[in-house]
Amino acid sequence: MIFWSLVFAIGAGQAALLALALWRRPVNAQANRVLAGWVALIGVDLAVKAAYFHGPAPELLKAYRLVGLFPFLYGSLFYLYVRALTEARGLDRRDLVHLAGFAVSLLPNLGVFLQDAAQQRAFFEHLRQGGYWPGRPWLDIGLFVYSLSYVIAGLVRVRRYRRGLLQRRSDADRMSLHWIDAMAVSQIVIWCIAVVQWLARIPWIDYPLIYGAVVGWVFVVGYLSLRQVAVAAEPAPASVEEARAEEPAADDPRFPAVEARLAQLMAQEQLYREPALTIGHLAKRSGYPEYLVSAVINRRFEGHFWDYINRQRVEAARACLADPDEARTILDIAYACGYTSKSTFNAAFKRQLGQTPSAYRQRHAGSAASGPA
Repeated sequence: MIFWSLVFAIGAGQAALLALALWRRPVNAQANRVLAGWVALIGVDLAVKAAYFHGPAPELLKAYRLVGLFPFLYGSLFYLYVRALTEARGLDRRDLVHLAGFAVSLLPNLGVFLQDAAQQRAFFEHLRQGGYWPGRPWLDIGLFVYSLSYVIAGLVRVRRYRRGLLQRRSDADRMSLHWIDAMAVSQIVIWCIAVVQWLARIPWIDYPLIYGAVVGWVFVVGYLSLRQVAVAAEPAPASVEEARAEEPAADDPRFPAVEARLAQLMAQEQLYREPALTIGHLAKRSGYPEYLVSAVINRRFEGHFWDYINRQRVEAARACLADPDEARTILDIAYACGYTSKSTFNAAFKRQLGQTPSAYRQRHAGSAASGPA
């Protein structure tokens, strides 16, 4: 077990450094402080595991059992992190309800925490002879169901956020929260390992492997969270409901005028070139209410605001790439058309035209070279 003790100690050190970095990071500050607290708890968990696996002793039993119940917090902390990220707000006293699972998990273990030294030694021998902790197996089943429900709730919130983002911002791809998916999938994989270890005794799938995977998760979270971009908070629920109430059920007589105005703003003022263009800004420039502009884009142009702006950008880039006299690089053209990354531009271009920008430019360059002199 010395190997695993070393792995857990490394993970604990990494978690401590990551928690400190996240706490001080100004981007998405409120959410990162929730994540910092979560990672710090994992660091404590791993540190206790490192000490216990290095030299199991009755004196470590209470601390070992306490951190063994921390996973009841991890699912709810994932949900709270996602909520803080998408709403740009920290925790308050009402969020104590999300600690209920952990509080309930403590109840069957109160006897362990109240043991005196002699009782600890006796219980330690009981565990060494193959005995179980209090609450097994129902506590293990409850942990999996409880934590998984919170992860699913967090992913549902992310999906709702993405859908709203596509309706509001032209740079939605920069705030798509794909790192949240990676964090969630990693947690589910860890719990699946735990379930397999619980149901079937496979030699290389054991308890240390579960926390070895947790160490790997800490490094994944560190890499992803420190690279995250600033996330725009979703609008308050009241404003969303008001917008839905205002949106016309049928085509408004002003639709043609709004459609013409949008075409003018795109063709003459080229608003699509603004990387962080929002539906609110476009509505303000058009002179029409936001709900009406949104309805026109959704119904007349058959797509989200993000789709609509992407089509304008790709069409502008296509015209530049087809021009044999255009000397700018593909990346310069992408930036000029409002994109902020080459990968996003390439994906949008290929999705709309069926080929990459470089292939499109080469084809048109070949056509120009083979044309009449």
